[in-house]
Amino acid sequence: QSLMREAQKMQKDLQKTQNELVSTNYEGSSSCVKIILNGNKDVISVKINSNEFDMDDIELLEDMIMTAFKDASKKVDSDKEKKLGKYGQGLAGLM
Repeated sequence: QSLMREAQKMQKDLQKTQNELVSTNYEGSSSCVKIILNGNKDVISVKINSNEFDMDDIELLEDMIMTAFKDASKKVDSDKEKKLGKYGQGLAGLM
């Protein structure tokens, strides 16, 4: 009975944490590009500071966008691992 209550509490806490992660915005940047992702890695916004960039160099812009996306994506992964990792350890303790 106690084990079941503990598992239900953990499930509720896990769901709350997952909801918080999805609603959190993560910013990645590279030189003149800024990308915002949510916790599902959906792109919320892309900003390009054209004052700092030669618009004739599209390949460089593409590289900067990719770098900014990877930066934001790593932040999502790191935050998920930090916040959800404890639940994996808790489940192992229940087994």
